[in-house]
Amino acid sequence: MEKIIFFGLVIPIMAFVLYLGVTAIMKGFSAKEANRSQNKEESENINLSTENNKLSDELNKLNELHQSGALTEEEFEKAKNKLLND
Repeated sequence: MEKIIFFGLVIPIMAFVLYLGVTAIMKGFSAKEANRSQNKEESENINLSTENNKLSDELNKLNELHQSGALTEEEFEKAKNKLLND
């Protein structure tokens, strides 16, 4: 009789503890995946802003060369189109 009472209490308690553990693990995996997605988006945004900064720097250099007279209008337009199309 004592064994029946013991196992009647222990098995549901152990099942509940196992449920809590599995739930915590699954929440951890979900949070990790969400964090990974967010980091990927942030790194893509950083890459895009870096490329935009490089492009604007190059265009500024071309404009300075054009303003100083080192580049003709035709050379400036060719170089600008090459930068914008790549």
